[in-house]
Amino acid sequence: MKGFKRYYSFIFALLFLSCQNESKPTFFIIQGEAQGSTYAIKYIANEEVTSKMEIDSLLTAFDLSLSTYRPDSKISKINAGDSTVVVDDFFIKTFEVSNQIFNETNGLFDPTIGVLVNAYGFGPNKQSVTLTQSQIDSTLQYVGFNKVKLNEDKTVSKQFKQTYFDFNAIAQGYSVDVVVDFLKFKGIENAIVEIGGELFALGKNTIENKNWVVGIDDPLQTPEERKLIAKVNLENLGMATSGNYRKVMLDEKTGEKFVHIINPKTGLSQKGNVLSATVLAKNGAIADGYATALMIMTLEESKTFLQNHPELYVMLLYTDADNQMQQYLTDNFRELILE
Repeated sequence: MKGFKRYYSFIFALLFLSCQNESKPTFFIIQGEAQGSTYAIKYIANEEVTSKMEIDSLLTAFDLSLSTYRPDSKISKINAGDSTVVVDDFFIKTFEVSNQIFNETNGLFDPTIGVLVNAYGFGPNKQSVTLTQSQIDSTLQYVGFNKVKLNEDKTVSKQFKQTYFDFNAIAQGYSVDVVVDFLKFKGIENAIVEIGGELFALGKNTIENKNWVVGIDDPLQTPEERKLIAKVNLENLGMATSGNYRKVMLDEKTGEKFVHIINPKTGLSQKGNVLSATVLAKNGAIADGYATALMIMTLEESKTFLQNHPELYVMLLYTDADNQMQQYLTDNFRELILE
């Protein structure tokens, strides 16, 4: 019996030492550059489970599918007229979500706006020009997500060869989702991923026993300052903000503040009093796409639209008749704000 007791005592000692040496959950941070901007990942784990090299490789593969700034990407080859390109899952998912938002917004969100983006000089070539109404009307015939098709063999057909895909209004949000899915595959349950300002809060900040907390910028701040409009609690939600932060224009005659977004229906630069749209949704792609669409709608159109989309959490910042900034918040968004 004494032998058994010694044996069990030995095993107990090993288990005790094992528990003592077991690593505790901690924060791991990965930062880098991607998509002409930066990214930051903060995840919670007992040990390092991924690396910057893996994340960079994943984001490079993403760019090789969807970046209009890479001539060797699939989207650039399609835009150049190559109808034999077989697209990958990145492209397919982006196409499908874009089509959903295009239909839901009655065409106000339209990734074929690229031909106009380029015409105005906002695309990869950045050749600024002033378009006449005749030129705008002529270019508009190539815009329309209903004029393109994703085929069963994973090739893409365009009604007009001039039609130019530009997924920049949704791709960054989707790239966040891609990284989040990769972290989940690695067994990570709690993390926050941000790429170029779009983000997803996975799970919770379990180390500090709270939800992830994210700040929303004041669109009227100067480049030298950092002012927050609000802080929000996030758990398993994507967040995207559309609006020309730090690029708000001022009408010299009226003093009115506004931002410029191209309306895919009129081809004109949309002048409105909505300064920014912050959208929370079940993933980054949806949040990103709808944030863009809400910038094209008027404030009243946005309010009506959001009544029919309770799945979206939204904060709109706009200027009133006295040129003062005001907020419009959906009830579900308001509930997430930290006092």
